[in-house]
Amino acid sequence: MIEHIVLFRFAGHASSADTDAALAAFAALPATIAEVCDFRAGTDISPENLAQGYTHGWVLRFDDAAALRRYLDHPAHLAFVAQVQPLLAQALVFDFDSGQA
Repeated sequence: MIEHIVLFRFAGHASSADTDAALAAFAALPATIAEVCDFRAGTDISPENLAQGYTHGWVLRFDDAAALRRYLDHPAHLAFVAQVQPLLAQALVFDFDSGQA
């Protein structure tokens, strides 16, 4: 199982409407892209104050690296990336295989 972690820090110029539209577009991807096995989303609630300005996070799960690659190359994902990139100050993506110790 491949875990695909995504964190966003939105830019100061991103309006609430633009941010809400981008979040909705991300949430719609699992209905469009069959490779997504699980999709979890949330905002930072950590009391540790270590989020470095990242406010929104996601964990997506894929059966294997090939499924993740199909997701990344899918036209719906590419359209989402084009929509959200101008709204971001920073994004962090971290993938790992949770089947390996």
